[in-house]
Amino acid sequence: MKVVCVTEKRYYRTPDGSVWTSTGRSYSYWSIYLKAFDQVKVVARVLNVEAREDSWLRADGESVCFHPVPHYLGPKQLLLSFGKVRRAATSAIELGDAVVLYAGGPMSGLVAPYLWRLGYPYGVYVGGDPYDTFAPRAFRHPLRPILRWHFTRQLKKQCLRACAAQYVTQYALQRRYPCPGLTISASGVELPDTALAERPRQYDNTKRPVRIVTIGTFDVMYKAPDVLIEAVSTCVRDGLDLELTFIGDGVHRKAMETLAAARNIGDRTRFLGRLPSGQAVFAELDKADLFVLPSYCEGLPRAMIEAMARGLPCIGTNVGGVPELLPSEDIVAPGSVPALAHKIAEVVSSPERMTAMSARNLERARDFTDSVIGERRLQFYTHLRDKTQEWIAGVRSEPRIYGA
Repeated sequence: MKVVCVTEKRYYRTPDGSVWTSTGRSYSYWSIYLKAFDQVKVVARVLNVEAREDSWLRADGESVCFHPVPHYLGPKQLLLSFGKVRRAATSAIELGDAVVLYAGGPMSGLVAPYLWRLGYPYGVYVGGDPYDTFAPRAFRHPLRPILRWHFTRQLKKQCLRACAAQYVTQYALQRRYPCPGLTISASGVELPDTALAERPRQYDNTKRPVRIVTIGTFDVMYKAPDVLIEAVSTCVRDGLDLELTFIGDGVHRKAMETLAAARNIGDRTRFLGRLPSGQAVFAELDKADLFVLPSYCEGLPRAMIEAMARGLPCIGTNVGGVPELLPSEDIVAPGSVPALAHKIAEVVSSPERMTAMSARNLERARDFTDSVIGERRLQFYTHLRDKTQEWIAGVRSEPRIYGA
């Protein structure tokens, strides 16, 4: 059986027909579905390019193919190509295919009504919360309040009518977006056992400067890089010897470089751009002393889990699934420069605390290794496969529209 995955991610296609990703969910991610299905078809926006960048990873491969829809950016372009995108997305699904909606965004919103009209079973992957994504400080757009209402309502409806749901959180997303069918908690992070550090880190008072690292896109300001720059600048003015490294790229990167220079920490701040997933990222995490993620919104942050797996102490914000990863003493409110600066100073001034944080985080990261969550993912896949087979065979043991 084939599984069709409808995702919001954007991909790139080179002239030889190969499909590439710059931000994760490469072939190794999609091939996980092959444990339960014979083929994987990914429905996504695919932009044709002349050549790939060195940091990109191959996304298609053996038994994994892509069904491209017209490429668009933002609400305006989507409205202009709405009909073409919807037709392209729904045409990817053939009766007998299992369907997984990466729910909550425009792509799943185009496909879900088609499935509802058929009474067709589908699963949802819930990786983020549009209520937080479109919060005032996280997203600036004239249509923000409407988008927040629409996509929050849409995600609730998609989950209520799904026959199965995979949530990246243990409880945060489940509370707001319940599914009456099978539900599992399994993050989307790819974390082999070999990615775990051999032992926790040991900190002392002699190492200077303290190196802070963060990971996130600059295409949108969800990750609040400006807040982190301001907080580090405050700490440096107060006498702390800190360096800051950003991994990620996007349209706002230049503005953040300018901000760092304006706050007199330009010589202390590195902007590395996008790095290939895996060893390149782990190498930078291993050079750092502290990971900070001051996001306005999160599902369950993959970057933080990877940092924890390398034994890094972490500071996060009280959003999404972050409180499921970190204790309250390592969390601050989003958007508060004074609170973040105080927390950074508090942590880096205590080697004993950083050593304890490293041990705790490394142990917590073990819960997200492929060997631990693989069985839960497989349960989701096989349940969806069985429900699809029942529907095709005409066995209506559940209501025609699940959760109605």
